[in-house]
Amino acid sequence: MSKVLLSIGHGYSAQALGRRLLPRGWRVIGTSRTAAGAGDSAQEVLCWPGSDLADALAAASHLLISIPPAADGDPVLLALRDEIRQAASGLSWVGYLSTTAVYGDHRGGWVDEETPPAPTTERGHWRLAAERAWQALAAESGLPLHIFRLAGIYGPGRGPFAKLEAGKARRIVKPGQVFSRIHVADLARVLHISMENPRPGAIYNVCDDKPAPPEDVIAHAARLLNLPVPPAEDFFTAEMSPLARHFYAESKRVRNDRMKRELGFELLYPDYECGLASLL
Repeated sequence: MSKVLLSIGHGYSAQALGRRLLPRGWRVIGTSRTAAGAGDSAQEVLCWPGSDLADALAAASHLLISIPPAADGDPVLLALRDEIRQAASGLSWVGYLSTTAVYGDHRGGWVDEETPPAPTTERGHWRLAAERAWQALAAESGLPLHIFRLAGIYGPGRGPFAKLEAGKARRIVKPGQVFSRIHVADLARVLHISMENPRPGAIYNVCDDKPAPPEDVIAHAARLLNLPVPPAEDFFTAEMSPLARHFYAESKRVRNDRMKRELGFELLYPDYECGLASLL
């Protein structure tokens, strides 16, 4: 059986997966708002919304959903629920990229996939609603759904180096604040391994082994680039946009044991130090 990935929302993370699959003989179809949006990571690019995806769904053996939800729900389900239900029997794997924001705030404590979701932000509530909508479709159609709850993604062109080089990096310090992260190359590998070893119904946290305060990551990146370390700014008095302040609303450490155990996965970049070093 030929391996065909239909990637709806073929952005940064999905493009990393596409570049991994193409040399391995996969056919990759990606959707983007513009024809150039998928770069060189797909053989075929469909402008969506706008294009009819019926033929692509019929051809696909694997389906990846990367488009974030909004207040009115998941845009892919709103537009394509019936078509995806009809295509379910021909799909051997479906991946939905979610976020660890569904766990809410744990004041720096650990969470895993058994932790009950308790989002505290609008974004987290939307994601949890989208997860449940996809799970409902899977229950009624047999869709082989896998949910990936992603930590903060960094990699080439995205992360502290880009902010430092643009002069936009800030070291905002909020006591007790930690974030989990994942290098985009490890994310692509996790998705690929799951595609080769499907476990319908599975939920995986995707993160590295070292949650860390954001100010530590910026300082380390600055030293690697031989740039001045930005001064520390107190979170409570710093001038920040509502969106920037939003990212500090929750603090938690995310466990990745299930990802390693069920998929036999070993991280290339288990912490931000080696991940950033690889980007130099």
